[in-house]
Formats: sequence, C-alpha cells, structure tokens
Amino acid sequence: MASDSIIDATAVDYLIMAMYFVVVLGIGLLARRQVSSSVDFFLSGRSLPAWVTGLAFISANLGAVEIMGMSANGAQIGIPTVHYFWVGAIPAMLFLGVVMMPFYYGSKVRSVPEFMRRRFGTGAHLVNALSFAIAQLLIAGINLYLLGSIIQALLGWPLVVSLIVAAVIVLSYITLGGLSAAIYNEVLQFFVIVASLVPLTIIGLHRVGGWDGLTQKITDAANAHPDVIAPADQQLNSWPGNALTGFESDFWSVVGIVFGLGFVLSFGYWTTNFVEVQRAMASNSMSSARKTPIIGAFPKMFVPFITIFPGMIAAVLVSEIARTKAGETVPGGASGDVTFNDSLLYLMRDILPNGLLGVAITGLLAAFMAGMAANISAFNTVLSYDLWETYVVKERTDDYYLRVGRLATVGATVIAIFTAGLASNFSNIMDYLQVLFGFFNAPLFATFILGMFWKRMTAAAGWIGLSAGTIAAIITAILCEDTLGSLSVGVIPLGGQGAAFLAASVAFIVDIGLSVAVSLVTAPKPAEELKGLVYSETPKEDRTDPEEHTFPWYRRTIPLAVIALVMVICLNIAF
Repeated sequence: MASDSIIDATAVDYLIMAMYFVVVLGIGLLARRQVSSSVDFFLSGRSLPAWVTGLAFISANLGAVEIMGMSANGAQIGIPTVHYFWVGAIPAMLFLGVVMMPFYYGSKVRSVPEFMRRRFGTGAHLVNALSFAIAQLLIAGINLYLLGSIIQALLGWPLVVSLIVAAVIVLSYITLGGLSAAIYNEVLQFFVIVASLVPLTIIGLHRVGGWDGLTQKITDAANAHPDVIAPADQQLNSWPGNALTGFESDFWSVVGIVFGLGFVLSFGYWTTNFVEVQRAMASNSMSSARKTPIIGAFPKMFVPFITIFPGMIAAVLVSEIARTKAGETVPGGASGDVTFNDSLLYLMRDILPNGLLGVAITGLLAAFMAGMAANISAFNTVLSYDLWETYVVKERTDDYYLRVGRLATVGATVIAIFTAGLASNFSNIMDYLQVLFGFFNAPLFATFILGMFWKRMTAAAGWIGLSAGTIAAIITAILCEDTLGSLSVGVIPLGGQGAAFLAASVAFIVDIGLSVAVSLVTAPKPAEELKGLVYSETPKEDRTDPEEHTFPWYRRTIPLAVIALVMVICLNIAF
C-alpha cells in the first residue's frame, strides 16, 4: 500500500513522529492527575498563566484548516490571503482582549452559550448551544479529514482507515486530561509547527530564486493561462483583493473584505467562538484572560509567512500543483485527484531531505491534532454544561457531568469521522470553512454585540434574530454558485469565499434589523439584572484587574494592544 503514498518517509522520519506521539500521550497522562472536577476537565481549573493560554489561543487556531487551507489559498490566489490574518483576525483579537474578555471571565460563565443564557434566557441559549455543537462537529471533521490525508499520504492507507487511526490519537489525550492536556499540547504543537514550516519556506524560496524569482514565475504562469489563473498583479498585492472575493469591482471587493471578512466573519469568529474564548477562560486572573488574545496576536500576524508563502511556492515549483492551477485534472492527490489542499504535501516531498521531512510531517500532524482537539474540547463542554445539564438531566453530581464530558468526547470523535467525508468534497477547504462561519458565527456576533452594548435588547429578540440570521445565511449560500455543492442554484453569480462573505453579511444585517424591531415591541430585562452582561450597566472596576496598574507597561493590556495594532497596520501598508 505504501507504493500509493505521496511522501517517501524513511525510518528516521517515523522515529521523529513516534517520539512526538509519546510526548503527546505523556502530557495527557500527566494532566489526568490534575483532573478531579468538571471545572478541571473543562476549564483547567482557571489556573494557567497568560503566556500559556496566549500560545494555546493561537495554536488552537493554527490547525489543519489554517495550515492546509491557507497554503491552498496561497497556491490558488496568492498574497490576498493575508487578509484572513491582518484584517480578518488581529483587530478582532484585540477587541476581544480589551473589551469582551472582562465580561466572559468576570461573569464566571463556563461557556459562551451560558453567557447567552444569562443575557437572553433559554431561547437564545438553546439556539446558540445547538448551532455551536453542530458547527464544532463539522469543523472537527475538516481537521480530521486533513489529518487522515497526511496519514494516507505517508502510508498509502485508504482514507477511511487513516481517519480512524487519526481519531484514536486525538481522542486518547483529550479523554485522559481534558482541556489542560489540550492546552499544554497546543503550546508544544505551536513550537513544533513553527519549527516545521520555517525551513520549508526558506528552502522553497531559495529553490525558486528568492522573492524576485517567485514573483516572476507567478507572473509567467498567469500570462500563460489567463483564462483560469488570476492576473499576477491580483496575486501579488493584497488590495483590492479581487482574486480573494471574486468581485470584479475594486470597490465592492474592498467592502467585502473590510465588512464581510474584517468585521462580520472576523469579529463573529474571534469574539464569540468558544473554541478560542475557552483558552482565555482557563487563565489564572482577569489580567491574564484579557492579555491571552493580545499575546496571541503577535505570532498570529507572522503566520502568513509560513503558511501562505509555501502555497505560493508550491504553485510554481511543484508540477502537480502548477498543472492543477492551470486547469488540468491531475490524479494522485491525498484524496483522489490533486487539489490545492495537497500543496504542502507535494512541496515537502520535493524539497525536504529525510529527517527534516520527519520534522515537517510531525508539524502538520501536530497542527491537525491541535485544531481537532480544540473543537472536541469545546464541544464536550457545551454539550455537558449547556445542553445535557440544562435541558436533559439536571442537578446531578459533578462526577456525573465529568463522565458525560468524557463520553461526549468519544461521541464527537466518532461523528467527526463521518463529517470528514463532507470536507473531502471541497478542493479548497477554506471555501467550506468560511461558509460554516457565515452560518454559525456571523449571526451570533450580531446578537452578541447588540446585546452587549444595547440594554434595551430583549430575550425574544435574542433567539429570533439569531435563528433568522442563520436561516438568511443558508438561503444566501444556496442562491450562490457551488457554495453548497448540488444544493446551490447559482441565482447569485458569486462563488467561493466571496459567497461566504456575502452570506455572512446578509446574516449580520438580517439579525441586527430583526433584533431591533422585535426589541422595540417586547419588554427588556430590568437594568439591575444586566450587571456584568451589558457594558453600560457594568462598573469599570468589574471590567478590569485591580492589580494590573502595578504591572510594568509590557505586562499591561492596553499598551500591548496598541503595539499590536500599529504593527498590523504597517503590515497592511507594506503589502
């Protein structure tokens, strides 16, 4: 079966991977000793320092989708992919740390849906918990599919067998140690991922003749196949980003990136997605919780250089990817015909020597496990606390809900094996992911942000707006081209990630409009019940750490956020 594999790994490569897996499972066993309650299992006992949660915050996002998806985008459309980081991540991460984390951490909620229950009641809570749980199962399937693809590429195993093996590996350490095991492994995985991708980028750039050689080869390919490849100037400049959005108009392309991606999708993901927020909530203080996403913002802004650039290199250096980009059907990919998702695998095959190849493969495996572990650990928390304890079996012992959490982990992993099949239908996994974010995160952000800053918003508006926004996003996706495969009818001549931006924008606008209308004809909560839930009703001392003013400037939230914001503005100007 190994004859069907993409990558020709040797004994030294497998030894490096084996050593990594021993460490991963060892961390799970050590973390198990610290798990004596459900708070330990689901929230690490709120005991971790900011640097640990900050790195875990990024590592949880630096998973299969981030690495394979962004490299696929880099191969397909080039530099405009940086908008997912410098417009579509950093500003929202800073907003989360400065403005929103005090409400999450200060209220002592165990999940984002629980915060929704306190603000809007059971209607919005149930809609949010169910939609979040479904989203995590689908996204875990994406991570598992890509993890299975790596195992298939290494060993030539059938994808189904690869999926099962990959699922068992991730399941082992999460079931043992809960969130602590996931977070400590994510910190380890962050360094492994960086160590694997930096050499790949440097060697790849050297092979193509540096930056000038890369731009020349991209220009030559675009000129040779103008009907199927985006113009070189669109691939080599981030603005106006037509290659990313699919809009012909520069103006609407910028609007789509700034509003659809930079505001709706980005803020919807980073500020309300419990997968990320859960890491900050495991911090040991309010100050640490606020700094968690801000510390994460610094490495985040440099991730494009080790994810997008290798994809761009693969598109001109790897013959299979170059032919795919030129419109050919090339057999032999990780899941059948070659797709852009295979870019990193083929680049590793072509330029890395054995030994370094083992480090790179280990980095990919680490990334995929980090992403899937983040999805599963967030899912088991929401299912146990927000669904099972709230609506199914109430008022049982803490040990009972701890067992439910472990069983939920097993169940979610099994379901992810099946949802991985959905991900295999998309040649660019980012298209699928952005559509899911438009369905689940965009309407949640609209409800959340309006409810946090407008005390007049009512409980009825919460669940009605959230439901209507989700439905509006799904309808929009169906009306676009190829966004949902055979379900899409193509009435709106827009596909790919541009369609995802449009669906998210429609969801946000529908949610806000309907929430305002319903709030004006229904009764709000009394103001005294909104303390800690609405900005205007929460005293400043409840939103800050009383000890933070004694810290040096480099340990305070606001100075760090300002430095990060200035740096990301400079990067946007430079590219």
